[in-house]
Amino acid sequence: MASEMRNSKNAWSVLIVSTLAFTVCFMVWMMFGVIGIPIKKMLDLNSTQFGLLTAMPVLTGSLIRVPLGIWTDRYGGRIVMAVLMAITVPAIWMMGYATQYWHFLTIGLFVGLAGGSFSVGTPYVARWFPKNRQGMAMGVYGAGNSGAAVNKFVAPVLLVAFGWAMVPQVYAAIMLGTLVLFWMFSHSDPAHQVPSSVKFMDQLKALKDPKVIKYCQYYSIVFGGYVAMSLWMVQYYVGEFGLDIRVAALLAACFSLPGGVLRAFGGVLSDKFGAHAVTWWVMWVSWICLFLLSYPQTDLTIMTTSGPVSFHIGLNVYLFTALMFILGIAWAFGKASVFKYISDDYGANIGTISGIVGLAGGLGGFVLPIMFGALMDITGVRSSAFMLMYGVVWVSLLWMYFTEVRRSQVMGSTATSFSLQN
Repeated sequence: MASEMRNSKNAWSVLIVSTLAFTVCFMVWMMFGVIGIPIKKMLDLNSTQFGLLTAMPVLTGSLIRVPLGIWTDRYGGRIVMAVLMAITVPAIWMMGYATQYWHFLTIGLFVGLAGGSFSVGTPYVARWFPKNRQGMAMGVYGAGNSGAAVNKFVAPVLLVAFGWAMVPQVYAAIMLGTLVLFWMFSHSDPAHQVPSSVKFMDQLKALKDPKVIKYCQYYSIVFGGYVAMSLWMVQYYVGEFGLDIRVAALLAACFSLPGGVLRAFGGVLSDKFGAHAVTWWVMWVSWICLFLLSYPQTDLTIMTTSGPVSFHIGLNVYLFTALMFILGIAWAFGKASVFKYISDDYGANIGTISGIVGLAGGLGGFVLPIMFGALMDITGVRSSAFMLMYGVVWVSLLWMYFTEVRRSQVMGSTATSFSLQN
């Protein structure tokens, strides 16, 4: 009895401190979403260059996810997370001294290592809980995505008061303090590690599984899209609606905050109703929101019997923010439900599979901001970013329909409560 109580106490301690660490890592990872705006002005960057600037940390944070997931399976999440956080501190600090475009791109690659923390913490916290509560545990940990919103609250204040260079210096101090707290209150259990007889190549064989590829597609939307939009929204508000950076960041947080915090609730829903049902409805809500967000500001003139009559069609800042808020909630649920698929289907290999799927999501977060910028430069239409996401969601809806929905019921008392095999 005493042993069970101690294990339960350790499990919750690990979950809380790991979620704190992931929140800080995500805050650092999204740093360019705010400080990139004055840097863009300082270096006179176009939209494509700005997209590349914001995406550079996402690239390394994505590529490192598979090896981090494998190392977590092998060595345990506590030591891997601590080393990862320690490595990022000097790079974050150095960002404040960058002066040229290539400086920011290069240092951003090292800062981006913080984004790999997701593939460490997900299997680390999941293995401390029984299978029927792993969706909840991974959802709570994934709520650390709200670090994107924290960044939008903290960075603009520091930027306006002290200049953009103060932001990375303060973030480096926060990361160092969080590392100390994590090491003090986290725990390690050798039983959670993959036996040494399991080979590296054996773990990577999951890449041949078509279900893994499908989950990668889903996650490239709900996580990759979330990262890309979190990086893009502040400058979108500034450019589209002419808002001050502080107001723009606050409104952008209406998307980032629910997109992170409500992931825990999405985990609970996925435990109760199944990953399949939750993901299906997430995709449809996303499709509707992105359709409305895609429509550009339009002035329409109609010739009537009384002469020309002009109309303006387009979202105002209030409707736009409301739709982004709904989209953030949907993607929060979707991020949790995709990992519930993984927990159900690959319970013995969560670290590796979460690393692979996390890599796909992270690469989506890297490619999408660059594509947003390129479309903006080519078309001159800011809402082209939402047009692109609308098309990507269509792909997932069709894929999900032909591989899952035609074989199951997603409404009513007989709805499937578990993920289906292909």
